[in-house]
Amino acid sequence: MDVTRRQLIAGAAVTAAGAGLALGTSQAGRASAAPGDSTDYLVGCGIGDVTGAVAGQGMMGYSNPEQVAAGLLQRCWARAYIVVDRATGKRVVFLTADIACLFSSHHMGLMEKLRRRFGSLYTESNVNLNAQHSHASCGGTAWDYAYSLAAFGFKKNSYDAEVDGMFAAIVRAHENLAPGTITIGREELHNASANRSRVAFDANPSSEKKLFPNAIDPQVTVLRLRHAGGRDVGAITWFSTHGTSLADHNVLIAGDNKGYASYLWERTQPGFVAAFPQTNAGDMTPNLSLKWFEPSGPTTDNKRNCELIGERQYVAGRRAFDATRPMTRGGVDSVTRYVDMSAVRVAGTFTPDGKPASTTPAMMGAAAAATSSEDNYEQPLPLLVEGMSNPLFAALGGDKKPPIAPWMRDMQAPKLILFPLGLMPPSGWIPSVVPLQIMRIGELVLVAVPAEVTVVAGLRLRRVVADELRVDIDNVLVQGYSNSYTQYVTTPEEYDLQQYEGGETQYGRYTLPAYMQEFAKLAGAMASGRSLGRGPAPVDKSGLQPDLLPPVPADRPVAGHTYGDVLRQPRDSYGVGQTVRVEFVGAHPNNDFRHGGTYLEVQRREGGTWRTVADDNDWSTEFRWARPPGSLDTSRVTISWRPGAGTSGTYRVRYLGNSRDGSGRIRPISGTSRTFEVR
Repeated sequence: MDVTRRQLIAGAAVTAAGAGLALGTSQAGRASAAPGDSTDYLVGCGIGDVTGAVAGQGMMGYSNPEQVAAGLLQRCWARAYIVVDRATGKRVVFLTADIACLFSSHHMGLMEKLRRRFGSLYTESNVNLNAQHSHASCGGTAWDYAYSLAAFGFKKNSYDAEVDGMFAAIVRAHENLAPGTITIGREELHNASANRSRVAFDANPSSEKKLFPNAIDPQVTVLRLRHAGGRDVGAITWFSTHGTSLADHNVLIAGDNKGYASYLWERTQPGFVAAFPQTNAGDMTPNLSLKWFEPSGPTTDNKRNCELIGERQYVAGRRAFDATRPMTRGGVDSVTRYVDMSAVRVAGTFTPDGKPASTTPAMMGAAAAATSSEDNYEQPLPLLVEGMSNPLFAALGGDKKPPIAPWMRDMQAPKLILFPLGLMPPSGWIPSVVPLQIMRIGELVLVAVPAEVTVVAGLRLRRVVADELRVDIDNVLVQGYSNSYTQYVTTPEEYDLQQYEGGETQYGRYTLPAYMQEFAKLAGAMASGRSLGRGPAPVDKSGLQPDLLPPVPADRPVAGHTYGDVLRQPRDSYGVGQTVRVEFVGAHPNNDFRHGGTYLEVQRREGGTWRTVADDNDWSTEFRWARPPGSLDTSRVTISWRPGAGTSGTYRVRYLGNSRDGSGRIRPISGTSRTFEVR
C-alpha cells in the first residue's frame, strides 16, 4: 500500500524529535488458563455496515490525495464471529472489515464501546479486529498522521461509521449465539495472486523458496460454522492476495475482490455471513500481469479483474467449505500483549547471522515513496524507484537532504530514509506500541500481526509459533492487518533489496526477527498458561485530529429544478448487458450514509406493484455523485445499472437521498425515472 508517499514528498516539515518513546508498563494482564479440547460450542455470526463517506473525501489504500471518493460501487461490511467454549467459558471474537487497514483508532474506539456494552466479556485480549485490505475504502479514519494526511485530515464521519458498523456486527453475533459446530477445510488457489516483489523474494534461502514454487502462498483455509440442526450460518475463508484489483484511479467505494467474494456467497445464502480475511499478503498482488499501464494508458478492465479474482476466491472457498472435516482438537484460547516495536532488543537466536540486533523508531524509505510499481497506474516522482538504497542515491547527494541523523542511517541501512515517521511530532506519525495477539479456534492458530507480512516472513513467524505450541505449521496462519497498522514486515534478506515492501518495513532490518522473538514469547505463554502482562500502554492520539477540509455547504437544488428531478431519462429499451444511466438532481450523499437503507433502487413492475431487484450493494449498479461545473452546493447523481442474463420486463430507477439546509436540518429526498424495457 502506497501510504504516506505524496503528502510527505510534497513538503511536510520533518523534525527529528528525540531518540525514542518512553512509556510505562501495565501489569493488568489476564492469566491464561490451559486450553481445553471441548467441542461444545456456542457460535454466532453478525454483519454491520461500515460504509463511510462516498463523496468529497479522500480514499484509503493508495494514499493518493487526488483519489477522492465520488460514489459507491458496493457497500463495505464488517463480519463478526463469536465462538464460546461452553465447557471452559472461554470465548473469542473474530472480525473482518471491508476497509484498507485496521488502525489503532478503530481498535481503541471499539474496545471502549464493547466495554460500555459488555463489561469485561469482550476485551483486547479475546477480540481480533482485522481488515481485508480493500484499497477502495474511506480515508481519514486513522489517528496517525502518516495515514490521515492523504485525506487532508481526520474524517470523523467515516471513522464513526466504521467503528459503529464493527460494533453492530459484534452485537449481532452475540445476539445470535446458539449451540453449534465448527469444521475446517483446505484448498489451494494458484490463479488469484502473483508475487509483486520477485527480486526480493529470490533473495531468501532456497530452503524457504522451494516451499513456494510460484513465489505465492496458494493456501486456502476455511472454517465452517453451523448451528444445531445442521444449518450453516457462516464461513471464514483465508487467502493471501492484495485488495488492489480496483486501481488508484478508481473513485468508487467498494470492498474490492474480497468484498466481491463475500457478496457472491451471501447472495446465494440469505442470512449467511461470509468473510474473506487476509493472511501474509504483503508481496501478493491480484494483478496477475504485474503491470497495469502502457504508454497509451490503462489496458486492464479493473472491475472485471476484481470480479475474476473475487470469484476465484469464492469458488475455492466453497470447495473447501463443502469438504470440511471435524477438527483434531477443540476449545478456544487467546492471548495479547502490547510491544514497543521501535525498541526491541533481538536475541541472536532470531537473526540470520546469529548476532544480537535491535529495532529502531519507524523510518520511511525512498522505495516506499516510490510505491509498488506493479499495483499502481500513477507513477511516483521519476527519481524515486524501487530498489533505492544509500549507496545509489548518495552519488546524487540525495542522502544529504533529509535531516536524518547518522545513527538512524546506520541502524536502518541499507534503507535510504526519507522521513523518520516514528519521531515526528507531536507523538510519532505511526504507532510504536502495538498489540500482538495469538488466537486459537480449535486446531487453527492465528498469529495476529499489525502489518502486511510477506509470504516468507509469514513462514518464519508461523514456524516459531508452531514450534512453541507444538502444532503442525499448516494449522498456523498469519492474520495480517490486525488490531493496528504499521505497514510492512519483510525478511532481512528481502529488506536488503529495498523494494517497495522493504522501504515500508518501518522498524528496520530486524523488524521480522523482533516479531519472531515476541510471538515466540507469546506462544510460550499461551502454551504454559502464564501471563506476560499487558505490556506498555498504547498512545491515545484522539485529541489531536484536525480535519483540513472546509465544511460542506448546505445543499441547493440545480437551478430551475427540485430535488429528485430527472435530468437524464433512460432510453425506451435496453438489451441484457447494456448500461442504463439515469441522472437526478440530488444532494450531498454524506448527509446520511443510509445504513440499513440504500442510495438507489432498481425496480421491476410485477402486476400492479414494483419490486426492488437491485440496490446500491449490488455489483450491477453504480452510484456516482458530482458537482455541476462552477457549483459549490448543488449535486448531480448518476445511477447506472447493467441488467444481467435472464433479465426482462418493465423497470424503473429510483434515487434516495437526504438534503441539508442552512440550519442543518436533514430531510429525505427521492426521485423516480420513467419506465423502460429490458428485452
